[in-house]
Amino acid sequence: MHYNCLIVDDEVELAKMTAEYFEMFDIKTQYVDSVSSCYEFLDKNEADLILLDINLGDGSGFDVCKTVREKYKIPILFISARQSDDDVLIALSIGGDDYIKKPYSLAVLLAKVKINLKKIEEIKKISVVGEGTTVRGEGIGNLSSDGNAGNGSNGRRFMIEDATMSVVVEGRHISLKAKEFALLKCLYSHKNTIVTKDALFEEVWGDTFYSDGTLNVHIRKLREKLEENPNDPKIIKTIWGTGYILEEPSE
Repeated sequence: MHYNCLIVDDEVELAKMTAEYFEMFDIKTQYVDSVSSCYEFLDKNEADLILLDINLGDGSGFDVCKTVREKYKIPILFISARQSDDDVLIALSIGGDDYIKKPYSLAVLLAKVKINLKKIEEIKKISVVGEGTTVRGEGIGNLSSDGNAGNGSNGRRFMIEDATMSVVVEGRHISLKAKEFALLKCLYSHKNTIVTKDALFEEVWGDTFYSDGTLNVHIRKLREKLEENPNDPKIIKTIWGTGYILEEPSE
């Protein structure tokens, strides 16, 4: 069975209330209260999005995140009463797409879930037209057997593939997590111009109420995947005190 959202939380009453609230807005939601029941659910069902607590009765949400990341490309939003910056950074660095601290507002949580589900639907609507062809708008082109851009790509060596949430950089095909992909698309849509931190938070996360640490972790993850030397980035550059700029590699 297909669900829009799976809540994994051992606070059963809170999980049940959240699920019922989401259902009022036509977001098909199920909840489970343990690590084992989470795995069992995913073996038998599909979910577009996971809301994941850290402290679970039979294990850790961190371990669940790592395991899910090995098998699925499902956005994971942590929901936890743990408030430390270290917990937030760990959650994001192991594959979490967001971190919402308890107690949360149901209305705010709903808004975040809707934003993520909307992006998922947009990605699903985009299909690959022909083998090796990317659908992106400007600079669309076919990839040759060596991974270089063919006719119609204007010599570009940087191509975003919406259908697979991936990017081709200098012939390398790189898969990205949902939030990494959204962040890269945002930077690329403003390539060669500075994008402020607030603009990134607003466009990628849906609001500006996040710490710099959240953005820094995702930028670092992108650099580790895209850059030859993440400590000396050539594609995604920091503009200190302002934001970031993506400079597209070319022939």
